[in-house]
Amino acid sequence: MRTAVTDTQELTAERSRPVAAPPERVEERGLVVDGFAYDCRIVHQRAPRTEPLLLLGGSSQNKYSWQGHEKYLAPLCTLITMDLPGYGTADFLPARYGIDFLASAVKHMLVEIKMPRVNLFGGCFGEVVGLRFAQLYPEFVSRIIFCGAAKRLPEIYTAAVPRLSHALERGRIEEAADGLVRLFMSNPSAGRVRKHAAVSRLLQRQFLDQTPDEITKAVEHNTRLLTHGCYQPLPVPDVPSLVFTGEYDTLCTPQMGRELAAAMPAARFTTIKEADHLVTVERRQESADLIGRFCTDDPIDDLPYCTPMESPRTGPVAAAGCR
Repeated sequence: MRTAVTDTQELTAERSRPVAAPPERVEERGLVVDGFAYDCRIVHQRAPRTEPLLLLGGSSQNKYSWQGHEKYLAPLCTLITMDLPGYGTADFLPARYGIDFLASAVKHMLVEIKMPRVNLFGGCFGEVVGLRFAQLYPEFVSRIIFCGAAKRLPEIYTAAVPRLSHALERGRIEEAADGLVRLFMSNPSAGRVRKHAAVSRLLQRQFLDQTPDEITKAVEHNTRLLTHGCYQPLPVPDVPSLVFTGEYDTLCTPQMGRELAAAMPAARFTTIKEADHLVTVERRQESADLIGRFCTDDPIDDLPYCTPMESPRTGPVAAAGCR
């Protein structure tokens, strides 16, 4: 989902390590793959501490959705976001083009902008594309970070898609918006979630404000996922990896995150406290801090905003750095 929400106050996570220089410049590139136009946004860092960070967001996010994270992450490395074919302002992509095609578009973009190796972040649907990209093109990947992720489509999603798509196709936008908010936000009784009411209102407004083009792409996106699925049991590169979500995520639950981490050779897993599926919105600074620490090999154990780190393949691990 989109994460372009304005915080009314700074969050409480602290970054104890020094930061690098401010970003040098912002570049936007228009590209074409197999006849489909798409584009990317690059926030260059002239003195990076780590490889460029590629941020693949959810299906309703676009290349600007991560601007709120830039002040935390851009001092560390070059940031790359993109509107893949079929999403954001890119060309419409028929549902017959599956996840392999989107993964190949990510590779195409990195080749075109001459970024041979990246730290890979995928959130929600971005994890689906990111994992396939890592599986098919492991030579491009230095580290992997997935958020709000799963290796199977959530049952509540597959159950909701027919009625939500029907409502969108019939122009019943308010009905669809209500259903989408319920799908992505946890039930308030599940536990305390930061900014739950504010983020719910934000999502409601964003869904109501969708353009006809965005609605058409959203319906096609749902068809694509139901047609092609979200996971193939292909080898995953043995690189430092982290999977996390909000502790009250009811869409891609913590257990689903553990299952994904267990299918990866070197993945650790944690949850961020007082958050749900929209953890990168509700706890923006904390999630950015965790991502930044992992990408720069700073310690990620015993962070006050996280539950204890786990290694799902072997059980709980002793305190250590991210490698």
